[in-house]
Formats: sequence, C-alpha cells, structure tokens
Amino acid sequence: MKGIICSVFLTVAINGAICAQTSKPLSAPFGVNLAGADFGANVPGVFNKDYTYPTGADLDYVKSKGLTLIRLPFLWERMQPVLGESLDAKEVERFTEVIDAAAERGILVLPDMHNYCRRKVEGEWLIIGSERVPVEQVANAWAKIADLLKDKKNIWGYGIMNEPHDMPAENSWFTIAQAIITSIRSKDSKTAIVVGGDSWSSAERWPYYSGNLKNLNDPANNLIFEAHIYFDENSSGSYKYSYEKERATAETGIVRAMPFVKWLKANNLKGFIGEYGVPDNDPRWLVTLDKMLDYLQKNGVNGTYWAAGPWWGDYHLAVQPKNGIDRPQMKVVSRYPSAK
Repeated sequence: MKGIICSVFLTVAINGAICAQTSKPLSAPFGVNLAGADFGANVPGVFNKDYTYPTGADLDYVKSKGLTLIRLPFLWERMQPVLGESLDAKEVERFTEVIDAAAERGILVLPDMHNYCRRKVEGEWLIIGSERVPVEQVANAWAKIADLLKDKKNIWGYGIMNEPHDMPAENSWFTIAQAIITSIRSKDSKTAIVVGGDSWSSAERWPYYSGNLKNLNDPANNLIFEAHIYFDENSSGSYKYSYEKERATAETGIVRAMPFVKWLKANNLKGFIGEYGVPDNDPRWLVTLDKMLDYLQKNGVNGTYWAAGPWWGDYHLAVQPKNGIDRPQMKVVSRYPSAK
C-alpha cells in the first residue's frame, strides 16, 4: 500500500500515516517490536537495571530499514504502580519520550500493555477479573493512558493486552476487552483499539478461542484484532530444537495464519500480527518467514516482528544489529514495509 498524504504531521511517512482529524490508521505498515520496557522478573523493578526503553538510535535503525511502525511493550505495574491512582510521572516521561522521538522520525507507535491479562500483586501474578485485580482497574488504567496519548498524532492504536491465556471462563477475556474498549472511548473517540486474542493470541487457534471477539462493541467501529504466530512445533517461539525436529516447513507460517485471515475476511474485520520471529541459525527459517509475510501482505494484514531493542544480546530471534551488522532475519523483514 502506498503512503497516504495528510494535510498535517506525517505527510512524508514512507508507508504509513494518520490524519489528525480522524486518528485512524490509513495504511497497514509493517514494523518491529522495540522491547525493553517489559523486561525484568523484578516488577516493578529499577529503570536501567531491570528494564529499559528503546533509544533514538534504535528508532533510527528501524527507519533506516524502511519500517514505519513499532509495537512498544510496557508493564501496567510500572505505568500505574497503585491500582486506581495516577500514572507514574517518571514512567510516563520515559514512555512518551519514545513516542515523541518516533513522531519526529515519522514512525507510528502501538503501545502494548504486555501483561498477559495479569498483574503482579505482592509478588504474585493475579488474573485480571480476580478479587484483588477487578476488571474495573485495568479499564481505569487504560482510560488514563488514552487520556495521556489521545492528542499524539503517531499513535497507530492502543494495544490493550498482550497474549491473554488460561482464563477462568470462556468469556472472561471478552468481558475484560469490552470494559477496556468502553473506558478508552470515554477519553478518545477515534484512535484504533487493537485487541489481542485468548490462548496466547494464537492465529492458528483464533476461531476456537477468540471467535467471540467479533461481537465486541466499539462506538467508533475502529477495532483491529491482533494475533501472534511462531513456527516451532508448539508455537511458543522458544525454538528449542532444529528445523527438522520442530517439524517446520516452508508453508508453516501460512498454515498458521490462515485460520485468522479467513476469520477476518468472513467477518469483514481488520487484523494485525503483533508477534512473529525466527532463529538466526538456519536459513530455512527465513524462507518460512518470507512466505508468511508475503501471504499476509497479499491479504492486507500487517505486523511487527519480535523483536528489536537495546538489551537483546545474543537472543536468537532478535533483529537488533550486533556490532553494527544486521541480523539475517532483517533481510526478510525489511522487504515488507506495508501490506497491500
């Protein structure tokens, strides 16, 4: 899809732009996850010890590859340390600094609450909707975040929750998502809301676990549904074994994407693949990645690769350059700036 020119702001964005009048995405840009703010077993933890945020250099690298979208994971506990209270001023400063730096570079941002439908309370991860973490509290947090970001013109959408899973009832995630949508719309009536799926947002399992999400109500009619795809045998993205032992083929990504894409088309809905990634240790993984991205592009579904960011080190899925040298996966990722 060609870049769309607006009268304000991102008029020269390479492949994606939004108009200030609507705040709706007018294209389907591909990009990467810039992770780091979601890091650390110690939650909330200490900034630049347990977790960090991407830098201007990280954004420059993304832009240099012709990519114009970043998914920006963050943790609820750090953004709002006390349930129901104000957002943390210092964390907001770090968070919005990245968003503003991205805007200066013509890069769109998808803020992603990377909490798996849980919150850490006194050292214990509790499911949202439980007695100590009621649904109203995550809705409250998102109202505050939307109020903070609603006037920023490079917000591609609000990623309301990363990979909900193992919920106590079939409609648990639906109920939570609807509460968040309603709360966001009380502050921002226009910006897209990006809704992940149940069962780790699996694209392959989407119709069974997340098919009910088509019934969510958004007054703005601006929902984007987010699925995830990995190519190892258990779809976890851990890639513990060789290409052969993971039973991968060149078509694995297409096969796993198809149930989600068909569901989108059957229900006339917009979709996005928020995570996918492959190891750097076998070129056959690159073929599988390339074929899936080609399939997504042809079907108008964009996505963000997992992952880049300053603290990945030798992580075998990372596309963060090492010693100034591109990782092999980036050759494939950069060939797909936007969906058609």
